[in-house]
Amino acid sequence: MSEQGDGEREFDIKWADDAEHKEPSARARMLAARWKANPPGPVPFRGDPDPVRRGRHRSWISTVVVLGCVAAVIVLLGYVNLRGSSY
Repeated sequence: MSEQGDGEREFDIKWADDAEHKEPSARARMLAARWKANPPGPVPFRGDPDPVRRGRHRSWISTVVVLGCVAAVIVLLGYVNLRGSSY
């Protein structure tokens, strides 16, 4: 199989992009077949089943973890600075 030049490859890409019929991807075909037999129900835009209980708990945990890491870095840098200045 011979190598195509940039000009020929660009022509092929343009030719493919300008095609009248474009075949859907394998995922699109799979979902279309699945939804034909069992259509999905309506879903709200960015719907979350329980945003209050799940969101608040995780945000506090992540905040505590971040603040704990910052405090640990500050203590570590202070310890390194203290040991370095005693020489």
